[in-house]
Amino acid sequence: MADSELQSKYVLQTAGFDARFPNQNQTRHCFQNYTDYFKCIAAKGEDYAPCKQFKRAYNSLCPNEWITKWDEQRESGTFPASLEP
Repeated sequence: MADSELQSKYVLQTAGFDARFPNQNQTRHCFQNYTDYFKCIAAKGEDYAPCKQFKRAYNSLCPNEWITKWDEQRESGTFPASLEP
């Protein structure tokens, strides 16, 4: 496959700049996007397109191990933050 075919097939993006998190350490930004995503889908539903931006951002910023741990905590009811809208 030629490079031009690969470039047109895949679009790679990372989370954009967020003025609330101006420093290099993006841990808080990661966690905030994770909680914002679940608050958004609770309020608007999974098909609401703007919610997907939060998901893309936390998938880009957060280590997979954290996401797995947080998913397990949500399922068991021990997640440390409120996900109510």
